[in-house]
Amino acid sequence: MKPLLTVGLLLALGGCSSSNPTTTPSPTANNGPIRVLMLTATQGFRHDSIGTAQTVMSMLAASSGEFRVTITEELPAVSANSLTGYDVLVFALTSGELPFTTEQKTTILNFVNGGGGFMGVHSAADTLYEWPEYERLIGAYFKEHPWTQRATVVVEDPTHPAVTGLGASFSIDEEFYTFRQNPRPNVQVLLRLDAASVGSTGDYPLAWVQSFGRGKTYYNALGHNSSTWNDTRFQRQLLGGIRWVATP
Repeated sequence: MKPLLTVGLLLALGGCSSSNPTTTPSPTANNGPIRVLMLTATQGFRHDSIGTAQTVMSMLAASSGEFRVTITEELPAVSANSLTGYDVLVFALTSGELPFTTEQKTTILNFVNGGGGFMGVHSAADTLYEWPEYERLIGAYFKEHPWTQRATVVVEDPTHPAVTGLGASFSIDEEFYTFRQNPRPNVQVLLRLDAASVGSTGDYPLAWVQSFGRGKTYYNALGHNSSTWNDTRFQRQLLGGIRWVATP
């Protein structure tokens, strides 16, 4: 499958190798729409909502006019050459040990360290367990999903651009993740599960942001269901997250 052009200009994608693997790709000067590369490749579980995610991101790009998105399943689309044409790299519903080369992994880290934005959605945390640096990038690895039901999500920082307009809390039908390590000590938590709403106790962060070198990362654990992607509250989070990670 070739990279799927959804909205905006399809930028020329380089191969997965370059003459200098230590070159730091960084966003080029850009005064127009934010340029987003969205990867939906899977090596493990494949969510039925991937098609909806692709459609929604294309729609958001068109309706907001704030970003252009290229959606791909092809790992070679992530290269030192190609990432110079983007401001934000999104892993949406990825899973398993994606077979990136060592050079590609270095390229991803260099892209964000150099000022690029990274955004992970839902099973982006169920990805690349054998690449330790990725845990730092994503914030935490997936552990399990003990609750798939309607529950309450608490908004910890309603002033943050990624969650503005959501109020103090909201209810949603979702598959709620827990993580191998609580990311709270290392990130700014934006959303957490109201544990009482699922008959439990404890601290369960669901969305967070952090600085990463000169770049930024944002992760949101919601997005299992197609209904979540079609929810305007979630779409607001996606757009706000893109804006935030793309802002120097």
